[in-house]
Amino acid sequence: MSGSHLASIVISSYNYGCYLREAIDSATGQTYPQTEVIVVDDGSTDDSREIIAGYGGRITPVLKENGGQASALNAGLNASRGEVLFFLDSDDVLRATAVEQAVGLFRDPAVVKVHWPLVAIDEHGRRTGRLIPGPDLPEGDLREAVIHDGPYGYTWPDTSGNAWARRFLERIFPLPEAEYRTAPDLYLSAFAPLFGAIARISEPQALYRDHGRNHRSQGSFEERVRDGLWRERHCLDALAAHCRSLGMRVEPGRWRANSWWHQISGAIEEMIATVPSGETFILVDEEHWGIGDDLAGRRRIPLLEPADDATAIRELERLRQVGASFVIFGWPYLWWLDYYSGLHRYLRSRFRCVAEKDFVIIFDLRAPQ
Repeated sequence: MSGSHLASIVISSYNYGCYLREAIDSATGQTYPQTEVIVVDDGSTDDSREIIAGYGGRITPVLKENGGQASALNAGLNASRGEVLFFLDSDDVLRATAVEQAVGLFRDPAVVKVHWPLVAIDEHGRRTGRLIPGPDLPEGDLREAVIHDGPYGYTWPDTSGNAWARRFLERIFPLPEAEYRTAPDLYLSAFAPLFGAIARISEPQALYRDHGRNHRSQGSFEERVRDGLWRERHCLDALAAHCRSLGMRVEPGRWRANSWWHQISGAIEEMIATVPSGETFILVDEEHWGIGDDLAGRRRIPLLEPADDATAIRELERLRQVGASFVIFGWPYLWWLDYYSGLHRYLRSRFRCVAEKDFVIIFDLRAPQ
């Protein structure tokens, strides 16, 4: 791609009227002048459609019956004209430079996807200190990583952390709507490296709003695990079929072992088998699992990322004094035990490790050694 070309921001929204204005304003306020904004309302019952109408000709509205996120993205792509597309969740916010920076990287004709980290904010727009998924996103030719390890063979951000070449999207759209009512970013990120190179912007170009409804709107935790396993199975099957059609030898069994929901499902089974009903456990998952306050009669309390080992140990002991009986490190946050090596030594020297798997490590805090 050379010269100045049209970019499209597609905002998909369902009953997020309380955040929608901020998302639309961030899209219409881009520094890249040739940007169109398409807002797809997926059958909202709140005031979203009144908000959309208030923007008049500044945006292109697409009003449809509720069909889920993949359905909304399909409709948005059909209504768009841009050579580069951004799919913005309506509770997130783009920084003003996002389109300008991404479009420049698509001037390399090999690039099919550009991604960047997201800064986490709470429901009021205050920063939480988290960077999603982290600062070290990969770039370049990542085909072998996907062939070897599947969709999770490389690190990719949530929906609002990506831009896509239209020529790639038109090869794999329409997205399967029944399978991806939520989380189509899995499908998109799995296939992209097979079609071209991935480019990276190191500085965050979007804000990810963590407000609790991210998870609750998708049903109970148990339902989300079941649905997540189903989505992953569909994605792995589709990806394997595509690879084989190109003559590539792949091992979907390896992919499944590395998959997000498969790992979480295994961790949950181990947690329920190890922690007795009625007990309280500390869960280190950086609040990404969305497990809620109760797991099959076991009370969960979080351990937020501390500044250092001493702070981590003090907080662990404080929670133990108020009733925490176990501390659990869940996949993929086992890195805590390497990064906070002092905390790790403290746990190993004082408490019994009662479960140690690839996807979960559990210490019993009830009887110090």
